[in-house]
Amino acid sequence: MRSNSGRGLQPNVLGTFDTIVMAVAGSAPAYSLAATTAVLVASVGLAAPAALLYCAIPMLGIVLAYGRLGRLDANAGAAYSWVGRTLHPALGFLSGWALVVSATIFMVAGSLPAGAMTLALFDTDLANDTGLALLVGGGWFLIMLLVVLGGARLTVRAQLLLSGVELALLLMFVLAALAHHGAAVAFDWSWLGFGHFDGTSGFASGALVAAFYYWGWDVTSNLSEETRNSRRTAGLAALVGMGIVFLLFEAFTIAVNVILTEDQIMAGSANVLGILGEAIWPGVGGKLLIVAVMLSTVATLETTLIQVTRSLFAMGRDRTMPSALGRVHRTWNTPWVAITAVGVVAFALLAAASALGSVTEILSDAVTAISLQIAVYYGLAGIAAVVAYRKVMFRSLGDFFFGVLWPLLGALFMFWIFFESLSELTRTAITIGIGGLAVGLAPMIWYWRKGSSYYRPAKLDAARVPDGHRHEPYADSAAGPPGRPDRSDRAGESLSTDF
Repeated sequence: MRSNSGRGLQPNVLGTFDTIVMAVAGSAPAYSLAATTAVLVASVGLAAPAALLYCAIPMLGIVLAYGRLGRLDANAGAAYSWVGRTLHPALGFLSGWALVVSATIFMVAGSLPAGAMTLALFDTDLANDTGLALLVGGGWFLIMLLVVLGGARLTVRAQLLLSGVELALLLMFVLAALAHHGAAVAFDWSWLGFGHFDGTSGFASGALVAAFYYWGWDVTSNLSEETRNSRRTAGLAALVGMGIVFLLFEAFTIAVNVILTEDQIMAGSANVLGILGEAIWPGVGGKLLIVAVMLSTVATLETTLIQVTRSLFAMGRDRTMPSALGRVHRTWNTPWVAITAVGVVAFALLAAASALGSVTEILSDAVTAISLQIAVYYGLAGIAAVVAYRKVMFRSLGDFFFGVLWPLLGALFMFWIFFESLSELTRTAITIGIGGLAVGLAPMIWYWRKGSSYYRPAKLDAARVPDGHRHEPYADSAAGPPGRPDRSDRAGESLSTDF
């Protein structure tokens, strides 16, 4: 069993409902719609609903891959551990590094609209002041940093409040939008087809932005060491959370097409939902959706902090990054060194962002850069699932389709949109996206040469796991390196591979 002596994360804190809430909050439906709709419309126009639809299908393959891999190895590092143990440790490290970099960049991309939305509640002109928005957003980030430091239980309680109010407001406006008479154009089924895309590169760039919408559901895997019955819970919660946000994304994107003109969307940039709310419910609608966006942004700052700090915790525990990152607070059972390090770096980036440009420019470049990194580590995780389950893929039709074929198609799609979209992106976005990944080569090579046992892994293979056992991460940094086979416990639980 995992130790709770102050060196290991606290087990069995989260239940199924808690984890579903975290999955939905991780994808941040209101924030994603507010911050990314203008970017998506700029890429594909009226085809925005189609981009979300056709990205959701392969994304479900990645969700299935995470669920399967989580049954073999419940690890706070998630893809970092799985890819390293199935494909190659270098690819595993880069998977973890991609998440760390994308999440750190998101501290700016998330804190900025959190501040802007808060200011918009008082004066819409203040929301365009980048410096002031970053200052207020930094305050929200500090609050979430302290909440995450306080432990998983406190984190979930905060999420229940933030996400509960957010989802109630979004559902209310979905129903109101259905009764609203469109002012821009009438609904057209062609919005869900391929006719509005500008060739394959246009489709790829739209799908890349759509990947950012969905990003975040995998926080359930980073919380697996703190979840009850995580063998099933993490994957199931991610699947349910993905389904909820998909329906919300489609409903609101279609409503935007029907009710707002393209000029209104682009003029609104980071406040599209506020404009939509005002159009649906004049006088108060805009303010209510601004509240939803603000709560969503704060909530997803929290889940992103969990992802990056748990990933760094796993890296520190494995000694592929400074070992201090693997330390856990004796009272709160949280990786306090990793949380502190992320906080310092994030505040430095927030200070630097004030000189980078307008709110719109920062968000656009950040979204596309993060999307490139998402495509990399999601794609590698999909391939890892195929390799881990390849020897048992013909055990049943479900094993072949849900365990191998769909994850494989999802992985190939992620790699395709990565390469196909490069010609459509700005130089800044490419530099941040690929340059951020390249920086990870330095710590990878350094700790590889120092002899971290992570680079001598025990292979992750579903065919080698006996019924009634599952792999568990070792208890703490003193319990043994990840290169040794994981201990198995909880006899009597079968390794079913069906959701």
